[in-house]
Amino acid sequence: MTKTGSFNRRTVLKFLPAAAIAVVGGYLVVDYAPWLNYAEQANRSRTKLRRVPEVPAQMREILRYATLAANAHNAQPWKFVIRDRAIEIHPDYSRRLPIVDPDNRELWISLGCALENFVIAARAAGYRCNVTYPDTVDFIRIEVTADTPHGGPLFDAIPMRQNTRSEYSGKAIEGAGLDTLRMVPLEPGVSLQFVLGSSGLNTVRDYVAQGDLSQYADKAFVKELIQWLRFNKKEALTSFDGLALRCSGNPEVPRWLGQMFVTGTTPRKEADADGKKLLSSAGAMIVVSAADDKTAWVRTGRVYQRAALSMTCLNIRSACLNQPIEVAHLREQFQSALALGQARPQLLVRFGYAAPMPRSLRRPVEQVIAEL
Repeated sequence: MTKTGSFNRRTVLKFLPAAAIAVVGGYLVVDYAPWLNYAEQANRSRTKLRRVPEVPAQMREILRYATLAANAHNAQPWKFVIRDRAIEIHPDYSRRLPIVDPDNRELWISLGCALENFVIAARAAGYRCNVTYPDTVDFIRIEVTADTPHGGPLFDAIPMRQNTRSEYSGKAIEGAGLDTLRMVPLEPGVSLQFVLGSSGLNTVRDYVAQGDLSQYADKAFVKELIQWLRFNKKEALTSFDGLALRCSGNPEVPRWLGQMFVTGTTPRKEADADGKKLLSSAGAMIVVSAADDKTAWVRTGRVYQRAALSMTCLNIRSACLNQPIEVAHLREQFQSALALGQARPQLLVRFGYAAPMPRSLRRPVEQVIAEL
């Protein structure tokens, strides 16, 4: 749910010396190597949900759709446990982001996104779900019982949804699109606030800029970000996670070169780039909650995933810019500036029209099923 910054083609072509450009050229040749078919691997996890008679096998199919959920840094911080007539979603704390997400807030939001995908896919496969939230335990439990299959547009949108981190067209949302987004079903204690028009977006931009200035001045933040960046296809296809540069329209480079540019960027450059992206958007959406605990975070994830899938149905792109919420001293200021009252901001999402980008990878289901 975070961005990769302004590491872009224009910067590379302007500043790389001739030798480095030759290295990039070599990576572009490798990029098209048939034995490294990134698109094929990305699409493999997004194939149509199969209907199979065996319940354990059907659960694995539904879990494949669950893994397509939005999640911070594409860290995929989940473990799934298949029980008798139930599924458990556990946090994988080995994949937490201690710098950008010290309270595991975004981790649990990510689990909520996976939960929402699971419930939607299970309903389409013919199962009813009863969810137990992590009020007293450190996992989410979903009891499943046979029911009449119910698909629908949100189910169809699951393989198509993506965080589109490019600049948008600046075009306003067409027709009744905004009304559709305002009518996204909510969870108890969670609501959506919309920011439209230049005045409101400029206010949001100022806080995004302050967040960028704070985060990119923090060496620990930059180090953590680099750990999750996948600078080329080989890296992405080795881990099947992380933020692949190709997914934000950036050139693929060797790690040493990518690290050099990320560590060499200035906080102001990142702030300006993200501000430009925000102002190219049709609007912004803030997911807020009354409480600020694990259950509230999971419910936040469910609502955000519904909204993201609804936008996908409308051909609206979206991406998170969570800096004003991730930086602790800015969160309350942002809450006050946006007149959110007592509601706690959990996610900041920009949306608008843009061309699709390459899709991110997901680890195979076999790697995320655990026995606990």
